[in-house]
Amino acid sequence: MVDYSKVPSPCYVVDEVKLRKNLELIRSVKDRAGVEIILAFKAFALWKLFGIVREYVPYSTASSLSEARLAFEEMGALAHTYSPAYTEKEFPVIAECSSHISFNSLSQFSRFYPYLQKMDRKVSCGLRINPEFSLVETDLYNPCAPGSRLGVVADLLEDGLPDGVEGLHCHTLCESSADDLELMLNAIEKGFAQFLPKVKWLNLGGGHLMTREGYDVEKLISLLKNFKAKYPNLEIILEPGSAFAWRTGELVSSVVDVVENHGVKTAILDVSFACHMPDCLEMPYKPAIVGATDEVEGKPTYRMGGNSCLSGDFYGSWSFDKELSVGDKVVFEDMIHYTTVKTTMFNGISHPSIALWTKDGNLEMLREYGYEDYRSRMD
Repeated sequence: MVDYSKVPSPCYVVDEVKLRKNLELIRSVKDRAGVEIILAFKAFALWKLFGIVREYVPYSTASSLSEARLAFEEMGALAHTYSPAYTEKEFPVIAECSSHISFNSLSQFSRFYPYLQKMDRKVSCGLRINPEFSLVETDLYNPCAPGSRLGVVADLLEDGLPDGVEGLHCHTLCESSADDLELMLNAIEKGFAQFLPKVKWLNLGGGHLMTREGYDVEKLISLLKNFKAKYPNLEIILEPGSAFAWRTGELVSSVVDVVENHGVKTAILDVSFACHMPDCLEMPYKPAIVGATDEVEGKPTYRMGGNSCLSGDFYGSWSFDKELSVGDKVVFEDMIHYTTVKTTMFNGISHPSIALWTKDGNLEMLREYGYEDYRSRMD
């Protein structure tokens, strides 16, 4: 249990015990289902914790040159890489850091496959497919929305797969259930069944939130085992991101002022929704706060305001058992996955530190930020 009184503000703090619990479950699914499960850096890239991750899961997926290098240099293994578009400048380094490369389009494959053929080491090539099916309701996160730029639809493969394509990559889920995966598998078979017996691997992307309370892990394992039995030629790969760090840590902040206009009280914090919790505004969703509830009549109630100059940098409201005062800590729950990789230094406001609450009950500071970090972005 994290002792928030010992955590400086502002700070993201990861609970090692909770992280290991998630990793143990993911490894169990991997072993029982006979599939490969790899870490998606787009959701969790705290590389100083990769030593813990590698005890359970040795491989990762990358979506850029920097992520591919992080996989190779810090995770210690070649990456499974996919990007919407590779460039001639970056592709050679990406290839050197990757074991698998998935292409978003037939034109990208034809452009870069000749380079891979000349390499001394084999890189397995895949094609991202778009089954034109997704249950994701927010267009910002829906990879199969009408007209999506992501993946090749079945109509474009009437002539078959190009020579050299060994795998298929598909992503349709977002923090989804095993029931959603079942529908996704049905959609893949509907559009691309003729290719499944001919390729070596199928990457089912991310969004498999198997560590969420109530997720039907047994159904997930059954679906994967049955699909493998139907297509024994396939290595099945899952690349969840949120599942690794789901509910493993918080963002600790502090009240720096309380203002009131027309009866609306706002607690201004030393963090920003826009800079440090962007998904709250983009999705949008209302995060949970330790010790607070949704608005309750008669209780002290506040909006939470960010400390950037953006007018819309606020969310709420929440109710508390007592009035908030300057210096009180406000702890936002579940702020590690995606949140820590999407922060910005807009406005030059202070970036939260990053810390680990170890399994032995100690606070280990992983990173602290200052003026030079902001300045160097403009250097």
